[in-house]
Amino acid sequence: MRLSRRILLASSAAGAAVAVPSAVWAETRTRPNLRTDPFTLGVASGDPEPDGVVLWTRLAVDPLAEDGLGGIPNGVYDVKWEVAKDERFRHRVARGEVETAAEVGYSVHVEVEGLWPGREYYYRFRTGRWTSPVGRTVTAPAPWTTPDELRMAFASCSQYEHGYFTAYRHMAESNPDLVLHLGDYMYEYKAKVYNSPNGNVRDHEGPETVTLANYRQRHAQYKADADLQAAHLAAPWLVIWDDHETENNWADEHPEAGSDTPNTEDFLARRAAAFQAYWENMPLRRSSVPEGIDMQLYRRVQWGRLANFHMLDTRQYRDDQACGDGWKNDCAEAWDEARTITGEAQEEWLIDGFHSSKARWDVIGQQVFFTQRDGNAGPVLNTSMDGWDGYAASRQRIIDGWMEAGVRNPVVLTGDVHTHWAGEILNGFPDTDGESVGVELVATSITSGGNGVDSVPEDNASLKINPHIKFRNAQRGYVETVITRDQMDVNFQVVPEVTTQDAPVYTRRSYTIADRERTLHQTYDRPIDPSMTTFNENPFAGSDENADDALN
Repeated sequence: MRLSRRILLASSAAGAAVAVPSAVWAETRTRPNLRTDPFTLGVASGDPEPDGVVLWTRLAVDPLAEDGLGGIPNGVYDVKWEVAKDERFRHRVARGEVETAAEVGYSVHVEVEGLWPGREYYYRFRTGRWTSPVGRTVTAPAPWTTPDELRMAFASCSQYEHGYFTAYRHMAESNPDLVLHLGDYMYEYKAKVYNSPNGNVRDHEGPETVTLANYRQRHAQYKADADLQAAHLAAPWLVIWDDHETENNWADEHPEAGSDTPNTEDFLARRAAAFQAYWENMPLRRSSVPEGIDMQLYRRVQWGRLANFHMLDTRQYRDDQACGDGWKNDCAEAWDEARTITGEAQEEWLIDGFHSSKARWDVIGQQVFFTQRDGNAGPVLNTSMDGWDGYAASRQRIIDGWMEAGVRNPVVLTGDVHTHWAGEILNGFPDTDGESVGVELVATSITSGGNGVDSVPEDNASLKINPHIKFRNAQRGYVETVITRDQMDVNFQVVPEVTTQDAPVYTRRSYTIADRERTLHQTYDRPIDPSMTTFNENPFAGSDENADDALN
């Protein structure tokens, strides 16, 4: 069921709440009392602005209910929300009430306004006699100010079956001000279809996600995880999807080859269901409410004059993958000037954003590998058609855009490939002798691919083939950064294994990106752990990208 364009706005002293038409709910539905705790999926915040933030929760007493509605009796529910300066809510600054019902999966999205810029706040929800956990959030600084620092972490690819979400908890404990999730927040497969080399430690509930009920159930299963809830409680998130929130390797209106929904009509129905469930389960603003198969997800968040975050959608508007997808040798189609991974409108929006930017750091949050990555040591170029290598002209237009705009410090953040990477973006690929005009930082997976391996840098074939790429590590984890006026400090955080709970976290390598230099300076490297070392000849071993039918 598609969410109606009619939006209920319930105002308070400082806030607005998003739901669906209250008149329909009030006339046709009762308001039952819930006998058990409905806040089993936790709370979240996102998309911070200088004067406010989005607050989210979703009611569920049985997260795994097959109908996707969390075991909530059919009805309309009044949900109160409040924001305070302190965790004990002695100094409340905003409060209000909103209704929710089955049409939005019993989700709640509150767009709080009237807060002070650059401040820490706490929030919670109530319904009936039940009170949610308390979340921490942060508003963005005033647009004319330059804060001393921003602690930002980013992550991607959390396959529930492949391991425990311990890395999420460690990320929460690092006390970030902002978290970016770059896609593959959940996976669509039924149990035991996508298997980790280490063996799956838990199972997906339900069939492959195709219907709205399927997607709601799967999102709820993930949201019920305590470690993921802890990460949402810690800080506001900026979220963007990749493929698995809908279907592996989808491209605009094209399903994956061998899809469970191979016909365009069936796939578009699946896409609409996936989009609806994604909005219901993420702390997104009303500007992202889906319209059938369309959803406005690319957007920009300004962190004073310190940083701009340009969050891209490289799935919804892209041309189909070149040369049949997968890794291909010398695919001429990939260099077609007409091909795009962003679509024309999003490309223009991004480049316009470069030209209007007054920030020291312009950070592009997106999904798939940006810099050129050759898998062949010989003269034949072997690249992945699902990343920007499959849309080479589109990539060059973005690089040209930030060069012409005089962007001071362009940094691309990436997920997808289940491996930590750090590289420099060169001007004029496929030539690898060009100048470095930006930096790409790639987060490994939270769990996808299982425990992973600790690659030996000096013996890593991919780094020899691609000298502009400086680091690769196939363990699991996330990336934490500290952004200041003068530099960005980067720590690649890893956990030794995800098949056991409560594994420790440590820094595998650190870099600094100095203001205006657009290059990587290594500052730390932890000695190799022999028990986690691999000497595989395949330069992409440990990533699920090394096969044409990859589940990456």
